Amino acid sequence: MTHVEDELTSQPECWERAASEAPRFLTALPAPGERVAIVGCGTSYFMAQAAAALREGAGQGETDAFAASEFPHGRRYDRVVALTRSGTTTEVLDLLTRLRGGTRTTAITADPDAPVMTAADDLAVLDFAEERSVVQTRFATTALTLLRAHLGLHPGTAVTDARTALTEPLPEGLVECGRFTFLGRGWTVGLANEAGLKMREAALAWAETYPAMEYRHGPISVSTAGTATWMFGDAPDGLAEQVRGTGASWIAGRLDPLAELVRAQRLAVALAASRGLDPDRPRHLTRSVILAP
Repeated sequence: MTHVEDELTSQPECWERAASEAPRFLTALPAPGERVAIVGCGTSYFMAQAAAALREGAGQGETDAFAASEFPHGRRYDRVVALTRSGTTTEVLDLLTRLRGGTRTTAITADPDAPVMTAADDLAVLDFAEERSVVQTRFATTALTLLRAHLGLHPGTAVTDARTALTEPLPEGLVECGRFTFLGRGWTVGLANEAGLKMREAALAWAETYPAMEYRHGPISVSTAGTATWMFGDAPDGLAEQVRGTGASWIAGRLDPLAELVRAQRLAVALAASRGLDPDRPRHLTRSVILAP
């Protein structure tokens, strides 16, 4: 078993622990009414997108998501939350350093010994979700679970659905597909973005992502036999029928959307195996991006 397989199968237990420990991080995480930005790089950026949409949608306050390198320093925020598994990513550390003394910052990380521990004002350490694989799975979803629980939006079905996602067979014929499209709405757009990234990282697969309503505005033209379109959450009326009409496979999101991401992670690993690839060591990637001065 690869590291990524071992780590993705441990997600239900990690989610349970994160949800139970959320009250411990009450003062470190955004309070209702605060104007917040959530930042990250790669997978963490896509989790930031999901968390920001959830928080603002829940009426907790204006919440934006940015890649750490694209943070708009001309805007004022009450708090900036940085998601960083390694706690060593250059863009995140540079941003936290620049914000020090002006904006309250929180880091959610997996490594209690990383430089981010002294760069942020407040911390939430999820060391039980640390990973050895380059490809992120359990840390990302556990960090999002922590934020969902903090917002009172972690449903009891999420863990059960994650276990289902790990045990049910993947939809038939997916590994044989040549192209993949992932769609989301609201907070699940970030999850769709992450699913596409997992396919590219682990399996070197052609994958794209869109807000579901945007798919009709051009991208559906690439749907055909041998392609698959996967929906995270509820689909817009009529979209499934339109996609099937192209000859493409349509995969409905039946589970909690975060559990659907677990299914997509499994697909990425399965496709990597079918192509003779090692998903623990993706081409051209390292576990953390640390730029030379």
